[in-house]
Amino acid sequence: MSLQGRTALITGASQGIGRACALAFARAGARVALAARNEAKLAEVATEIRSGGGAAEVFAIDMASEDSIKSGAKAALAQLGSIEILVNNAGITKDGLLLRMKRADWDDVLATNLTGTFLLTQALISTMLKARWGRIINISSVVGETGQAGQANYAASKAGLIGFTKSLARELASRGITANAVAPGYIETAMTAVLDEKQRAAMTAYIPLGRAGTEQDVANAVRFLASEEAAYITGHVLDVNGGMYMG
Repeated sequence: MSLQGRTALITGASQGIGRACALAFARAGARVALAARNEAKLAEVATEIRSGGGAAEVFAIDMASEDSIKSGAKAALAQLGSIEILVNNAGITKDGLLLRMKRADWDDVLATNLTGTFLLTQALISTMLKARWGRIINISSVVGETGQAGQANYAASKAGLIGFTKSLARELASRGITANAVAPGYIETAMTAVLDEKQRAAMTAYIPLGRAGTEQDVANAVRFLASEEAAYITGHVLDVNGGMYMG
């Protein structure tokens, strides 16, 4: 599943699933544009990629800011020339029961997870259209398919990404561009590190494979969807959840 000669931009690349995707793409031969708010952490990932012989560039982008998204996309295109693969991975959570959820917490999650994805995709799609080749991969979540108590905002944003993905797939197919979503289940990341042992055991009990997923499990799926081998797959939601949800 070589990505040699391709340029990929990955949001939320400073840690977790985004970092794992960046490393996997670099190993497959892609030039990687790393995007996130934390430039210091991005620089560490870039150094790791370069030390392994890969190519990586860093772009500071705040996915909650339209100005930051547009300026970051412009800088990436100016420096790299084109972006053929876009992985919309950046996301935040601000959990709370609906009755107590603040409007600001709803707005912040939707702005980053869904609106930010729309804005960045819109800003970068032109080079894919010109090349008549592209891959857009949106990182959704199992809760976007099942819902989750205490995560109405997060689940809504991730469900929105699925609808967004399928609409893109229909719009862009004639230009050789595929759009797919990956929906991870319970993955060991910094976001899930706050769970205690009782919560972890309860989550694992719902997984037929009997374990939490890893960031690499998700990165492998994303890398596949970005490859030539996945050229006939579009508008699909690839569940990476150990059987936790079978839609």
